[in-house]
Amino acid sequence: MFTRTAFAIFLATVCRVNAQEALWDALPAPPPMIAAPLPMATEPPPTVAEPLPSSAWLDLRQTISRNSKTQEAPPWVEALTLLPGELTEGGTASKSVFRIRVTPPGPDYKILFFRLFFDDKPNQQPELVAWDETGTHILRSGTLGAGMNLPSSDSVIIPMTGASAIDIEVPGDGKTIRAAYLDWMTSSEVVHPVNVEHRDIIAEPFSVVPTLHAPPEDVENFGTVTATLAAEAIRLDARTEQNAVFQFPIEAEPLTALLTFEIANPRIDAPPEVYVNGQNVGAVSLTLPDLADPGYRGEAEPLTTDMHFNYTGWVRAQKIVPATALKVGANDLVVTNGAGTGASAIRTTQIQLKYIWDKSDYLLRTGR
Repeated sequence: MFTRTAFAIFLATVCRVNAQEALWDALPAPPPMIAAPLPMATEPPPTVAEPLPSSAWLDLRQTISRNSKTQEAPPWVEALTLLPGELTEGGTASKSVFRIRVTPPGPDYKILFFRLFFDDKPNQQPELVAWDETGTHILRSGTLGAGMNLPSSDSVIIPMTGASAIDIEVPGDGKTIRAAYLDWMTSSEVVHPVNVEHRDIIAEPFSVVPTLHAPPEDVENFGTVTATLAAEAIRLDARTEQNAVFQFPIEAEPLTALLTFEIANPRIDAPPEVYVNGQNVGAVSLTLPDLADPGYRGEAEPLTTDMHFNYTGWVRAQKIVPATALKVGANDLVVTNGAGTGASAIRTTQIQLKYIWDKSDYLLRTGR
């Protein structure tokens, strides 16, 4: 398996990474040869499947810990360069560039999955740029992040036909950039029901939950009404009493309701709580990716041995709202972080109201 390592990035100096073979436990093992029958003289020799290219984890922090080791990367990552920005009159760098040179490991690999980990600070949001050998732009990702002043991550799918380098452009000295995860992608045919909302499902390495979309208008389907409360990102911070406050009307009391949103940088053992009309209906449930996801960040307090983890990316959160907490007319809903859990942000907040539908099953449980 890969060993997580760190390395120093020297200004304006190319840092060649050691191209070492790294073995993943998940890679298919070669077939056992003891039980395999011997090929006949007339049979062609068996073909040996080429090993899958390894993914790459690049530590881009500009600090060196005492126990740092040499950065490891697969052979298809050729070089990494930090090009510092020119200093302005105020003594700050205008823009810094991390340049990653890559070579596709084979002709079948033409699309690169690129996930960038960064501190999402206002006016310091990064952008990815793909170049070819002539210095021509092939792709610009646009600004990543939402400027919520939180640790975060964003993913971009990059077509690498003709591309040889990827730049991470960021205003300032580049110290807001933490790491990058790269993996090659393959394509397959995907089918979906024609009468269901089309979802852009791109399988990320550690999660299969698609991005949540906010319908611009209320949608009714099979007796369930979906309404968007807010599409934009809203910051939560218990220390500064920043909460997400919503108000929505309902015309009839539903059977039950479901609150759904995406949240960035949640503390995974203490997710936000939901209040409806002044009543605490409990904490939301998080749909977490694998613990192997590099998006988890540990934090320990002085004089304690416990470590708490935040997920520095967007995950889905849901909460069942009992019908007894709602009322006909205006309803107030508040999402808040617990004390000591730090700051986070939510987006694409929506609520579903389930009403009686004549085609659904409703059972009456008799007393015993």
